[in-house]
Amino acid sequence: MLVGLYFGSFNPIHNGHLIIANHMKENEGLDAVWFIVSPQNPFKQESTLLNVNHRIHLIQIALDGETGLAVSNIEVKLPKPSYTINTLVYLRERFPKNEFRIIIGSDGFQNIDKWKNSKEIISNYSFLIYVRPGFEKIIHPNANYKIVDAPFLNISSTHIRYMIKNKKSIRFLVPDAIKDEIEKNGYYSSALENPTQQ
Repeated sequence: MLVGLYFGSFNPIHNGHLIIANHMKENEGLDAVWFIVSPQNPFKQESTLLNVNHRIHLIQIALDGETGLAVSNIEVKLPKPSYTINTLVYLRERFPKNEFRIIIGSDGFQNIDKWKNSKEIISNYSFLIYVRPGFEKIIHPNANYKIVDAPFLNISSTHIRYMIKNKKSIRFLVPDAIKDEIEKNGYYSSALENPTQQ
């Protein structure tokens, strides 16, 4: 089975994430896309993260009834902070018959050399890259990658958290079921962030 691994904090998941994942599944020959939720991204502040189990639950709600899109809690079980190489090694051992592709934005790909054991990742995995504005230049002589012309919504989880904190509507930014769940539980209502952050 050919599986796309979509890593991220998904804090919270939004329509942009879902469009990218579905496009990759439908257009890049993938049998499935797995959302790999990071409990603690080494490049992000933990204080802004909603509890990982709540984030996973929100994704489960968003994917309800979808075929070929799934959320994984694998990084919850692994040591923290969450290093991609550890997750990849574990998944290869657990699913030896699967072949994996890493789904990543062009901004994240430009930081690939900063990842732990980046050379090992680049040598053993290929990448499906969607372009984010301001990060159009994609050059890496050693990596196996494809630039995918995927639909892109220029919204961010940071902006959504800012909207919630300031009591503004997030309708149309996230699925209605996610909006309702966030409002019901008061998620992100005390988040203190600058909306210009990515």
